[in-house]
Amino acid sequence: MTFAKITQAAHFVPEQVVSNDDLAKIMDTSDEWIASRTGIRRRHISKSETTSELATRVAEKLLQQADIKAAELDFIVIATITPDSLMPSTAARVQANIGAENAFAFDVAAACSGFVFALSAAQKLLEGGSYQKGLVIGAETLSKTLDWSDRRTAVLFGDGAGGVLLERSAEKSFLAESLHSDGKRGKSLSSGVAALESPFSEKGEDDKFLKMDGRAIFDFAIRDVAQSIVSLLAESDIPAESIDYFLLHQANNRILDKMAKKMGIEREKFPANMMEYGNTSAASIPILLSECIQDNIIKLDGSQTILLAGFGGGLTWGSLIVKI
Repeated sequence: MTFAKITQAAHFVPEQVVSNDDLAKIMDTSDEWIASRTGIRRRHISKSETTSELATRVAEKLLQQADIKAAELDFIVIATITPDSLMPSTAARVQANIGAENAFAFDVAAACSGFVFALSAAQKLLEGGSYQKGLVIGAETLSKTLDWSDRRTAVLFGDGAGGVLLERSAEKSFLAESLHSDGKRGKSLSSGVAALESPFSEKGEDDKFLKMDGRAIFDFAIRDVAQSIVSLLAESDIPAESIDYFLLHQANNRILDKMAKKMGIEREKFPANMMEYGNTSAASIPILLSECIQDNIIKLDGSQTILLAGFGGGLTWGSLIVKI
């Protein structure tokens, strides 16, 4: 029997950094107001890089690190809610950019849970088919979805991309998963609402800007997401103390504080980097994973067990327990 294994991780963010003080020059806010409520100090904002360009840089890094050719890839999956276009998909653009002529490519739109959902799908492709290698990348240019006069949302988000190379392995590394959606609460976090527009339709709702009910999303994370993680650990018979690190979506430092406390797990097991990047939606977990490997916190040698958990628009939430 064959399994799927994460063998490489990489990330790439735009060079331009926008600090809280920079935002205070264009809206009614301050470094103290933003940092005290979210933990965010800076975010990387694209000057010209598109979502597919950010994802391409990650794909190139992964191939270089693994010393493999793009032609060896069987598939490319991109998690994003900010594609360059609806078609071709962002994944198809990346496939063309790197010359992966043998790979099929598709996007997954599950917002801040996107990378977890995409990674779960890619695992099944490797374990259930004849595929050998594939890329899973979360990439976003959320800056193009924001109302930059709205301090409730504009201060929270950033642009970036991160991803992994998945390869077939003889050893089981994906241990358990839990994936969820609740469309009834979808309006708590929405973006890119497009109206019907034709000679045969009535004009409907049209609003490209990201909208969020901050309190509802905060409560959702503390209640639903924390409970789903606790339930996954119990159902899979994996004790919390055996998890080396919990890599959660980087939305708000206070959310991590409260979730760790509610689950009875020491806060030190929850790495954070939203201070530097803000909320990068589908890119946040793979950027964090890449940085943890880069900083030698996570070894990528099969000796550690991590839990990845995404949560956000949809509403969606999901967790994976992975030996890494």
